[in-house]
Amino acid sequence: MNPAPNLVLVGPTGAGKTSIGRRLAERFGLTFVDVDQHVEQAAGNSIARMFETLGEAAFREREREALTELLGGEGRLVSTGAGAVLDPTNRALIRSRGYVVHLHVGVAEQLHRLARDTSRPLLRADDRATTLHAMAQARTPLYRELADLSIDTDSLTSADATGQLVLALARNWQRPGAAA
Repeated sequence: MNPAPNLVLVGPTGAGKTSIGRRLAERFGLTFVDVDQHVEQAAGNSIARMFETLGEAAFREREREALTELLGGEGRLVSTGAGAVLDPTNRALIRSRGYVVHLHVGVAEQLHRLARDTSRPLLRADDRATTLHAMAQARTPLYRELADLSIDTDSLTSADATGQLVLALARNWQRPGAAA
């Protein structure tokens, strides 16, 4: 049993962090928070607009601040942005304040799931497949390094992935102070 005050989902864009996260939060009585949505609400601006006007570095600073705030509490399911793991400070915080679940998805499935998505600034490239492969090469080792638990969501619906995770989490994770 690996106790942690929060449950944290990491993984690439399109892995299901938000949809699966909402279901898991409800199942475990946690407060669901999507870091990207939290940053947008705090800034009063979309991530795409922040990238355009402030740049990626400024967005990443806001992301770090949001993670620090959100993981400072307890009883939360925090769905991170796909690039949050690039920052060593974020990784240390995630590791120290959460039980980390890595949701994996392959590039082919990402392309399918994100085919109509135009909101993600890093995917505005002409060749999305090349961009996603490069992201996977840089980020997947970091997701794996952080993970207490991993699941491949390629062929799973959100409901099926949630069902599998509920069983695995019941065996492997307990919030401090929760009844055994």
